[in-house]
Amino acid sequence: MKPLPLFRTIRIGTRGSKLARWQSDWVAGELRKLGNEVEIIEIATKGDVQQQGSVASLGIQGLFTKEIQTAVLQGRVDLAVHSLKDLPTRQVAGLALAATPPREDPADALVTNKAGTLADLPSGARVGTGSLRRRAQLLHLRPDLEVVGIRGNVDTRLRKLDEGEYDAIVLAAAGLERLGWGDRIKERLSPPRMLAAPGQGALGIECREDDGEAIELMRRLDDLPTRLGVTAERTLLGALDGGCSAPIAAWGRVTDGRLLVDALVADVEGRRVLRAGKVAELPRAGDLVERAAEVGRIVAGELLEQGAAELIAAARG
Repeated sequence: MKPLPLFRTIRIGTRGSKLARWQSDWVAGELRKLGNEVEIIEIATKGDVQQQGSVASLGIQGLFTKEIQTAVLQGRVDLAVHSLKDLPTRQVAGLALAATPPREDPADALVTNKAGTLADLPSGARVGTGSLRRRAQLLHLRPDLEVVGIRGNVDTRLRKLDEGEYDAIVLAAAGLERLGWGDRIKERLSPPRMLAAPGQGALGIECREDDGEAIELMRRLDDLPTRLGVTAERTLLGALDGGCSAPIAAWGRVTDGRLLVDALVADVEGRRVLRAGKVAELPRAGDLVERAAEVGRIVAGELLEQGAAELIAAARG
């Protein structure tokens, strides 16, 4: 692939956490390989500043993205690099999701100093997670656990674990691997045993929709199988009107020319879990992304027919 440099320094907006900087540094490195000058600009988001309370309880769309998106719209930066699971499904007017690079492992990971697996944790073990989705699935698998909230960056959560505040914590495997902490993973809670958040393990790169040069450049970083999988997941999440305030999980992937999607909606205590899935052939011609979105809507419809709206409403209180 030929280099495609722009005639300007590309400014990347990012959160300042170690994981966010790793992600932005990776994008910057890819852009430099294509002959571009790059500058990284750190931007604090409301989610970084407001550390009290769970993410779900804050109930704020774009908790970790809004300020960076605003910087793109105002022309202070050219690109925003997000963890795709943090990016709301409703597209902000004036912005385009220009690239979804190859996805890392979407699995959740158990980190603990007291056991080798989830099954080995003693009854009543205190497990930390900031995710209602993880909470519900953990309690469905192990209703005898005490699942409690935790906030902070990956290193902060690991420190709290090591200081004894928790017996175990659950984090995204991709984040641990990217930061060089893969050896802390005691067990991968891989799908279908536990389904991840829509977009988990993937990056989302946004730019202004009228910035044709940047959009063309971002196409060099886009990975079609990743795009199709996360499109199905995010469309499903949007169709359920879920966000981070309900236990919703989805897993989309391309295998042998087919798009496979599995999803679930649960109550927050993990007592009731609704599941749906679909295997769809991908057409040889036509809009593959729209086909992926259609599959996401179909699976969401199956969940709604089972009563998902009731569980989502109850989770929101």
